[in-house]
Amino acid sequence: MTPVLESTRPTVVVVDYGMGNLRSAQKGLERAGINAVISSDASAVDEADGIVLPGVGAFRDCMANLTQARLVEPVQGAIRAGKPFLGICLGMQLLMTVSEEFGVHQGLDVIKGRVVRFPATSDLKVPHMGWNRVHYRRDTPLFEGIPEGTFFYFVHSYFVSTEEQDAVAGWTDYGVRFCSVLAMDNIFATQFHPEKSDRWGLKLLENFGRIVTRSKEG
Repeated sequence: MTPVLESTRPTVVVVDYGMGNLRSAQKGLERAGINAVISSDASAVDEADGIVLPGVGAFRDCMANLTQARLVEPVQGAIRAGKPFLGICLGMQLLMTVSEEFGVHQGLDVIKGRVVRFPATSDLKVPHMGWNRVHYRRDTPLFEGIPEGTFFYFVHSYFVSTEEQDAVAGWTDYGVRFCSVLAMDNIFATQFHPEKSDRWGLKLLENFGRIVTRSKEG
């Protein structure tokens, strides 16, 4: 059944493609005061004021599920239409052109780049799991009111390497300096999980909600 989207306040659709921490993302958005619904219906994506693409699992499987659910074009179309978009963890990686996880696999190709694995070292465990600092490369409304160097919660073995350096808004160090936040036009994405990052994660989601509200009020 297609969710009924509220007309009185902005609605964010959490894209359901059969994988990922959907309910956790929805609850985090709701705690931030956002009207969030989970849906696998293309029409709900089309009608939404904002889109959230969370993700947990393998890149290849997530893209296969998005394709099977016929959600690739609705998601790409929403981004092209200028709707605020937030990718979380694997949802950030899916924006890239290709991923090197378990072979080379095509992504949404919204931002030019690759998803690559952390280099093997004896000092650092992979996956990168736990709290780490996010440093700002430039300002974005996603960071409003959040101190530079704030800790957020990460769980990942791969990270994005993008050719579009202007899209990189934040970085984190884990043996290598990697992109942990993307911000370009209406597109926002975090390698960390804001819904698992306590006070400042909630603040980031609130900021995204304000971005959606401003976009709707236009």
